[in-house]
Amino acid sequence: MNGPSALHAFTGYGIEFEYMIVDRRTLSIRPIADELLRLAAGTPAAEAQRGKFCWSNELVLHLIELKNAHPSPTLDPLPADFQAEISAINRLLEAWGARLMPTGMHPWMDPLAETRLWPHDNAIIYQTYDRIFDCKAHGWANLQSMQLNLPFADDTEFSRLHAAIRLALPIIPALAASSPYADGRFTGFLDFRMEVYRTNQMKIPSTIGGVIPDTVTHRAEYQEKIMAPIYRDIKPFDPEGVLRHEWLNVRGAIPRFDRHAIEIRVIDMQECPQADLAIAAAITALVRSIYDAEWAPLSGQQAIATGTLVEILHACTRDADQAVIADAGYLRLMGFPGSQCTAGDLWRHLIEAMPPQSCEAWREPLRVLLEHGPLARRILRAVGPDGPDGSKQRLHGVYRALCGCLEAGRMFVD
Repeated sequence: MNGPSALHAFTGYGIEFEYMIVDRRTLSIRPIADELLRLAAGTPAAEAQRGKFCWSNELVLHLIELKNAHPSPTLDPLPADFQAEISAINRLLEAWGARLMPTGMHPWMDPLAETRLWPHDNAIIYQTYDRIFDCKAHGWANLQSMQLNLPFADDTEFSRLHAAIRLALPIIPALAASSPYADGRFTGFLDFRMEVYRTNQMKIPSTIGGVIPDTVTHRAEYQEKIMAPIYRDIKPFDPEGVLRHEWLNVRGAIPRFDRHAIEIRVIDMQECPQADLAIAAAITALVRSIYDAEWAPLSGQQAIATGTLVEILHACTRDADQAVIADAGYLRLMGFPGSQCTAGDLWRHLIEAMPPQSCEAWREPLRVLLEHGPLARRILRAVGPDGPDGSKQRLHGVYRALCGCLEAGRMFVD
């Protein structure tokens, strides 16, 4: 999310979508992102500028990223705008017999055998990552997420926004989980993307911590407590400093001081932009309520232990909406009147309490999420009675339907 100057909190939104490119018939991955971008840009390129939007490469050749090139003052027009970009990409992919597939992970990709890293511009970055962390694995080559960028104008706004996002992070998978399958079987986690994500850089633990960031109050403190240890610890593995950038920090929310925004990274991709942006709107409304100290002062928000938040995140990663939250202190910070509830009940309470203007445009997709569960749970039900491991044929049918949802811009209701 690039802008001419720093925006105040909640005055602009940057959205990044990641989609896998798959064969239209078999749904197996197709490593042709470079060919797609060449066709779109008219020349070999790592990105294609398209008015307000940009298509760009990622770590692997079967992944394409879509983003609004500049902050949008509101989320409202973005579902239709992103849907138009998806239609344009799918039209181009027809030349290769390919299409885009949504969700947080490919359900049967073999990363060890199938991974092909981006070999063109900035290839040294991806080669360095692969050398240090081994990217031919789930959590690297097989994951797709939405990144939500929220701006801040100064240290005061940064402190408040960071505290608010930190509290919201643990329950996001309860709403957004969409990755129950990997290697052709149910993983036991509704958000397996986040389960593998939390360990993918543990060779250098300071780069990810517990996914939930510790409390910090200003930029200088963040640089001292978070970034300095990261740069110190990576140096023996990367003496040339290829990875010495803010994005080496892969916590669930990372400040991008280069663009005055905090990037939220724990959101699985959904079945269509309408669902993705509805989740972005719900998260934004929740973060704003916390930011405005509706339920607790900033000092109380910052005082909760990181370990407490990590435990809730792990529960939601595994069980999503059915995760039990029994920490009364956390629930008080979220404005919930009881001492225990499921994460789904907490989201229902939060969304019902949000100002109408925050969620009115998203009422129908949020209704589907609250009544039918996150996409991962709907996928599991759709795979049906074949047992928890399902079958390749059943998986193929469900994920073909999900590709159809993406093309048509509709929700998936099993």
